[in-house]
Amino acid sequence: MLHSVRSQRGMVTAPHHLASQAGLAVLQDGGTAIEAMVAVSAALAVVYPHMTGIGGDGFWLIAEPDGATRAIHGCGGAAAAADLSLYAGMAAVPTRGPLAANTVAGTISAWGEALRGSAMPLARLLRDAIHFAEAGVPITRSGAETVAAKAHELHSQPGDWAAIYGDAREGEVMRQPALGATLRRLAEEGLGSFYSGPLADDIAADLRAMGSPVALADLAAHRATTPDPLTVAIAGVRLFNSAPPTQGAASLLILALADRLAKGKAESFAHLHGLVEATKQAFLYRDAHVGDPAYMTDDPQALLNDAAALDAMAARIDPARALPWPQPASAGDTCWFAAADSEGRVVSCIQSTYFEFGSGLVLPRTGIIWQNRGSSFRLSEGGWNALKPGRKPFHTLNPALARFDDGRVMAYGTMGGEGQPQTQAALFSRYAWHGVGLQESITRPRWLLGKTWGEESVTLKLEDRFDPAVVAALRAAGHDVEMLPAFTAVMGHAGAIVRHPGGVLEGATDPRSDGQVAAW
Repeated sequence: MLHSVRSQRGMVTAPHHLASQAGLAVLQDGGTAIEAMVAVSAALAVVYPHMTGIGGDGFWLIAEPDGATRAIHGCGGAAAAADLSLYAGMAAVPTRGPLAANTVAGTISAWGEALRGSAMPLARLLRDAIHFAEAGVPITRSGAETVAAKAHELHSQPGDWAAIYGDAREGEVMRQPALGATLRRLAEEGLGSFYSGPLADDIAADLRAMGSPVALADLAAHRATTPDPLTVAIAGVRLFNSAPPTQGAASLLILALADRLAKGKAESFAHLHGLVEATKQAFLYRDAHVGDPAYMTDDPQALLNDAAALDAMAARIDPARALPWPQPASAGDTCWFAAADSEGRVVSCIQSTYFEFGSGLVLPRTGIIWQNRGSSFRLSEGGWNALKPGRKPFHTLNPALARFDDGRVMAYGTMGGEGQPQTQAALFSRYAWHGVGLQESITRPRWLLGKTWGEESVTLKLEDRFDPAVVAALRAAGHDVEMLPAFTAVMGHAGAIVRHPGGVLEGATDPRSDGQVAAW
């Protein structure tokens, strides 16, 4: 797939085609891009449960037609009972099971904040997701392969994972009646019921029975937040990304630093080496400073505003040699998706349950898969991302937006843990700096420094479609190169939508995913 999709009245891109179509149908029924994104988010929770769900967190960036750009963070904090004593004798928070399910799920709160003033009934927005859950949906290859790969971690977990997902086979119809009933309840009881209503009572009862520290009081105390997005200006464009506790600062730093370097041609040594080395500098900053903003001592926006400081960071990059690596890396699964409407609104959104199927807990009363985002907390009295009740965990999730000086607005992003900022940089640099078509920018081979979804090694991974001479040059410069097959899911599931000044919409999706651009 090398051709972008174009339309004028509305567009959605998501990593599963049924979710894209659910969002498009909302646009066709008169909904906004924001309302379409709630439909996509709900549908993905059903059709892509190995990647996301309503038991996880979500982050939004919204480019409004009047030029404003705003953010929504549906990010849950650690339970009041999730303190160091709960994990006494452990070296780390478990990645699966009840003690991994130690933070509140924020996705539904983000829906509620986004839908303030919405005229479209919630029952309409959740209609397709409810149908997919109750009538069933064919299992994708990605879903079946994830079940096969992770079954040994998940079959023994309390709850209904084994009964619902344990025997998943590609092409077979998967039904999730309890999750469908929960979506119906949200439509009837309101989104607030997830946190302080009859639905919250059922959620809390299941979590308590399964051994999770998340209690009804934790759900009731949760609120979505609306921090200002991070932003930085580079040549010809202003970039936006999500504020802490996400790694949005790293995504912006990569492009701000690389904009100061020689760019070469697309896929040249200069192009790849520059972005990889910019990634290292950005990750060093991220890992030292970024987390729950309530505990941070450094202001990433101040850094992004300081041209001299960015110049100094860029000057640390050797244009011919690789900085020795690795540094500690972060994993995680995710779904990124976007929508644009005829009013000129463009939305970039990302949500996740962290690992594949999150904590592995599927709540019996509600069918909700609960996230394990809090397994990233360090069991330490202090310092970076140390576990404390109420603290928000560091997030790899970060949706991206760009406003070009010529009037274009671009929403772009991907799943992929450590790979998210790097794939954003690959996609954006090809399209904006090298004139590569939007779809081709996603389809072309990608790289990844460090680990991501399904991968533990921290090498510089390259898909095998790169020019062998460029690969040799990277190795000669000191990069620890590992070659991977073409179109591997390790490189994430990316997508993008560009709104051109005249109103034409252009969209792209990732052939590595099960996605589709749905246009009207």
